[in-house]
Amino acid sequence: MSISFTVQNVEMPNIDRRQIADWVHRVAAHYGKRCGDITYIFCDDERIIEVNRAFLQHDYYTDIITFDYSSERTISGDLFISLDTIATNAELVSEPYERELHRVIIHGVLHLCGINDKGEGEREIMERCENEALAMIAM
Repeated sequence: MSISFTVQNVEMPNIDRRQIADWVHRVAAHYGKRCGDITYIFCDDERIIEVNRAFLQHDYYTDIITFDYSSERTISGDLFISLDTIATNAELVSEPYERELHRVIIHGVLHLCGINDKGEGEREIMERCENEALAMIAM
Protein backbone atom coordinates (compact mmCIF):
# COMPACT_ATOMS: atom_id res chain seq x y z
CA MET A 1 0.00 0.00 0.00
CA SER A 2 1.69 3.15 -1.16
CA ILE A 3 1.21 6.56 -2.66
CA SER A 4 3.82 7.21 -5.31
CA PHE A 5 4.69 10.07 -7.62
CA THR A 6 6.25 9.87 -11.07
CA VAL A 7 6.59 12.07 -14.16
CA GLN A 8 6.24 11.73 -17.90
CA ASN A 9 7.60 14.53 -20.13
CA VAL A 10 7.77 17.06 -17.24
CA GLU A 11 9.82 17.79 -14.15
CA MET A 12 8.44 16.73 -10.78
CA PRO A 13 6.37 19.59 -9.35
CA ASN A 14 7.61 21.20 -6.17
CA ILE A 15 5.41 19.35 -3.70
CA ASP A 16 6.00 17.86 -0.28
CA ARG A 17 5.31 14.23 -1.13
CA ARG A 18 5.04 13.13 2.50
CA GLN A 19 2.57 15.93 3.25
CA ILE A 20 0.50 15.06 0.16
CA ALA A 21 0.47 11.35 1.04
CA ASP A 22 -0.63 12.09 4.61
CA TRP A 23 -3.35 14.41 3.29
CA VAL A 24 -4.61 11.78 0.83
CA HIS A 25 -4.83 9.24 3.67
CA ARG A 26 -6.78 11.70 5.85
CA VAL A 27 -9.22 12.58 3.06
CA ALA A 28 -9.79 8.91 2.23
CA ALA A 29 -10.42 8.16 5.92
CA HIS A 30 -12.91 11.05 6.03
CA TYR A 31 -14.95 9.08 3.45
CA GLY A 32 -14.53 5.76 5.28
CA LYS A 33 -11.87 4.50 2.87
CA ARG A 34 -8.27 3.37 3.23
CA CYS A 35 -5.53 3.81 0.68
CA GLY A 36 -4.14 0.99 -1.39
CA ASP A 37 -1.71 1.72 -4.20
CA ILE A 38 -2.18 5.19 -5.67
CA THR A 39 0.17 6.48 -8.34
CA TYR A 40 0.27 10.10 -9.43
CA ILE A 41 1.70 10.52 -12.93
CA PHE A 42 2.47 14.17 -13.60
CA CYS A 43 2.68 14.85 -17.32
CA ASP A 44 2.28 17.46 -20.06
CA ASP A 45 -0.73 18.20 -22.28
CA GLU A 46 0.57 15.99 -25.08
CA ARG A 47 0.72 12.95 -22.80
CA ILE A 48 -2.69 13.57 -21.24
CA ILE A 49 -4.37 13.83 -24.65
CA GLU A 50 -2.64 10.60 -25.73
CA VAL A 51 -4.05 8.86 -22.65
CA ASN A 52 -7.45 10.44 -23.19
CA ARG A 53 -7.58 9.28 -26.82
CA ALA A 54 -6.18 5.80 -26.21
CA PHE A 55 -8.19 4.80 -23.16
CA LEU A 56 -11.29 6.99 -23.12
CA GLN A 57 -11.72 7.85 -26.82
CA HIS A 58 -11.88 11.55 -25.86
CA ASP A 59 -10.12 14.04 -28.11
CA TYR A 60 -9.50 16.91 -25.71
CA TYR A 61 -7.10 18.13 -23.06
CA THR A 62 -8.00 17.75 -19.40
CA ASP A 63 -6.36 18.37 -16.05
CA ILE A 64 -6.75 14.82 -14.70
CA ILE A 65 -7.63 11.31 -15.80
CA THR A 66 -8.34 8.85 -13.00
CA PHE A 67 -8.06 5.11 -13.53
CA ASP A 68 -9.91 3.54 -10.62
CA TYR A 69 -8.79 0.12 -9.36
CA SER A 70 -10.55 0.42 -6.01
CA SER A 71 -12.28 -2.45 -4.29
CA GLU A 72 -14.77 -2.15 -1.47
CA ARG A 73 -13.23 0.20 1.11
CA THR A 74 -9.71 0.35 -0.34
CA ILE A 75 -9.03 3.04 -2.92
CA SER A 76 -6.39 2.45 -5.58
CA GLY A 77 -5.68 3.99 -8.93
CA ASP A 78 -3.45 5.71 -11.43
CA LEU A 79 -3.98 9.46 -11.70
CA PHE A 80 -2.58 11.27 -14.73
CA ILE A 81 -2.29 15.01 -14.08
CA SER A 82 -1.37 17.53 -16.78
CA LEU A 83 0.78 20.25 -15.27
CA ASP A 84 0.25 22.32 -18.45
CA THR A 85 -3.52 22.33 -17.96
CA ILE A 86 -3.10 23.02 -14.23
CA ALA A 87 -1.12 26.17 -15.08
CA THR A 88 -3.67 27.28 -17.68
CA ASN A 89 -6.62 26.67 -15.36
CA ALA A 90 -4.94 28.42 -12.41
CA GLU A 91 -4.56 31.49 -14.57
CA LEU A 92 -8.15 31.28 -15.84
CA VAL A 93 -9.65 31.10 -12.35
CA SER A 94 -7.10 33.46 -10.77
CA GLU A 95 -5.87 30.88 -8.28
CA PRO A 96 -2.27 30.25 -7.26
CA TYR A 97 -0.71 27.36 -9.19
CA GLU A 98 -0.05 25.40 -5.97
CA ARG A 99 -3.71 25.59 -4.88
CA GLU A 100 -4.93 24.47 -8.30
CA LEU A 101 -2.43 21.59 -8.26
CA HIS A 102 -3.65 20.53 -4.82
CA ARG A 103 -7.26 20.79 -5.98
CA VAL A 104 -6.61 18.43 -8.88
CA ILE A 105 -4.50 16.05 -6.77
CA ILE A 106 -7.42 15.62 -4.36
CA HIS A 107 -10.05 15.64 -7.13
CA GLY A 108 -8.75 12.27 -8.29
CA VAL A 109 -8.86 10.89 -4.76
CA LEU A 110 -12.45 12.07 -4.40
CA HIS A 111 -13.30 10.16 -7.58
CA LEU A 112 -11.68 7.07 -6.05
CA CYS A 113 -13.86 7.62 -2.97
CA GLY A 114 -16.96 7.50 -5.17
CA ILE A 115 -17.72 11.18 -5.73
CA ASN A 116 -18.68 11.98 -9.32
CA ASP A 117 -18.92 15.24 -11.22
CA LYS A 118 -20.64 14.47 -14.54
CA GLY A 119 -24.31 14.09 -13.57
CA GLU A 120 -26.83 16.76 -12.66
CA GLY A 121 -25.86 18.52 -9.44
CA GLU A 122 -22.72 16.41 -9.03
CA ARG A 123 -20.29 19.18 -10.02
CA GLU A 124 -21.43 21.30 -7.07
CA ILE A 125 -21.02 18.35 -4.70
CA MET A 126 -17.51 17.71 -6.05
CA GLU A 127 -16.56 21.38 -5.64
CA ARG A 128 -17.80 21.36 -2.03
CA CYS A 129 -15.80 18.18 -1.32
CA GLU A 130 -12.70 19.67 -2.97
CA ASN A 131 -12.99 22.80 -0.82
CA GLU A 132 -13.44 20.72 2.35
CA ALA A 133 -10.37 18.63 1.44
CA LEU A 134 -8.31 21.72 0.61
CA ALA A 135 -9.08 23.04 4.09
CA MET A 136 -7.53 19.83 5.50
CA ILE A 137 -4.06 20.36 4.03
CA ALA A 138 -1.52 22.45 5.88
CA MET A 139 -0.24 24.92 3.31
